[in-house]
Amino acid sequence: MIVLEGLTAEFPREAISWRAQSVTKDGTKAMALAYIDARDVMDRLDTVCGPINWQDRYEFHGARTICYLSIRIGDEWITKADGAGDSDVEAEKGAISDALKRAAVKWGVGRYLYALETPWVPCEAYETEYQGKKKWNWKRWTADPWSFVKGAPRASSAQQKQGLADIDTDLLDCNSIAEVDKCAKIWAAIMDRDGWSPDFRDIAKPKFAKRREAITNPEKKVA
Repeated sequence: MIVLEGLTAEFPREAISWRAQSVTKDGTKAMALAYIDARDVMDRLDTVCGPINWQDRYEFHGARTICYLSIRIGDEWITKADGAGDSDVEAEKGAISDALKRAAVKWGVGRYLYALETPWVPCEAYETEYQGKKKWNWKRWTADPWSFVKGAPRASSAQQKQGLADIDTDLLDCNSIAEVDKCAKIWAAIMDRDGWSPDFRDIAKPKFAKRREAITNPEKKVA
């Protein structure tokens, strides 16, 4: 017997990916949206239903792809459907994957992700210009989005120590005062959201001052 409640179970956190929906005007943060891969959906269906007890079928209506996801319950096939438009990358393939994931949500797979908070997370971005208008484009996350989700565990001492090492690494790539200021702003947000202790904050703060001094007076040895 298929226990359908298993379809709604949460996925391991490492299985969740995050995409940027929009970037702030200064390019330091982006809104993070959680999602799962289509292969994770297939694995969940295999695990809960068994490979022979589910099937998918697709119809194409212009740019719209409809997925009919059926699960065999007893001797009857039950079908639920949903659709998606072409994605930006490999349009048809992306639409098929998105349609499968949306149809799976009808069965409860990953539905909880829609209720998950969409936090603003520090990121690296690059600027482009089109028709005289400048825009920041997301490049990569510079912090774990899970750290900014309400109710997520706060950073441990080991994680804060690693954070100090990461600050040193990030500062090595800062070659101007503006870059150091941007780095400091990003890490201030990380420390606030991760609940860094005052002791670790006190260790972190001078690192930015020393890097500013090193850039301003390159010939002066900074202790």
